[in-house]
Amino acid sequence: MTTGQVIEATGGTYTVRAGDDTLEATLRGRLKRSGDVRDKVVIGDRVGVVEAWGGGHVIESVQPRRTYLARRTMGGRVAKVVAANLDRLVVVASVADPPPAAGVIDRMLVMGEAGDMEACVVLNKVDLAGGRGAVGELAAMYRFAGYPVVETSAATGEGVEDFREVIRGGSSALAGPSGVGKSTLLNAVDPGLELRTREVGRRSRAGRHTTVSSRLIFLDGGGVVADTPGFSDVGLGDVSRAELDRCFADFRPFLGGCHFNDCTHVHEPACAVVAAVEAGQIGQARYDSYRIILDDL
Repeated sequence: MTTGQVIEATGGTYTVRAGDDTLEATLRGRLKRSGDVRDKVVIGDRVGVVEAWGGGHVIESVQPRRTYLARRTMGGRVAKVVAANLDRLVVVASVADPPPAAGVIDRMLVMGEAGDMEACVVLNKVDLAGGRGAVGELAAMYRFAGYPVVETSAATGEGVEDFREVIRGGSSALAGPSGVGKSTLLNAVDPGLELRTREVGRRSRAGRHTTVSSRLIFLDGGGVVADTPGFSDVGLGDVSRAELDRCFADFRPFLGGCHFNDCTHVHEPACAVVAAVEAGQIGQARYDSYRIILDDL
């Protein structure tokens, strides 16, 4: 059996890098029958591959995941894992065209935290009209919450080197709504990629999907990035009400200080998180996002 890493997934075909070799493989029948095929193998997975009877290769086994990124569409009942064994989640948001939505950023950060990934926020399109005002408020909020923030403009080159430094080491999952400039930023870091991009739609001001398959991109100069279809409607992945608070980095210093062990940080007395909000140690906007997400769960 050969061990390798899945670097691309398109339909039921998986590209596996095993040392200097690249193999095309399908799933072993028993893996297909054991549940949702889409969750059985994703980009980043370490898998065992064997030669199939009559030619070709099949994925025989999947190793346990170190980290994962899971999401679900709004109203979806089952979370879908889209990438595994990556070091960090880079949440990309535009500060104009389309306008930013802190609630979407917070949900994506929760997805990264739930999958045990480091997280970083990239605020793109700072060169556009109104961008400077929006970026100042958002950058301050997420830095106060404990997340690294990079301010970028792929059009002018501002912050591109900072973005390059974030993704140069190890592996990253790049996530953000369509149209925020994920592919454009990657093209700025590595022009040889020539990733497809499209303008934001005039009517909806929402970006159109340009990524149709999931794959790992190996960057010239170092670093690996997971390229996944854009998140136009963001539902939470594999996270429960009971573990939501630990998925807020700014809450964690205060967890364990509440009077009740199962405190929801909403209505209980002697809540350390609520006290931290009132004392200005946790931002009000972040706490409001927590309340909204908790209600959704």
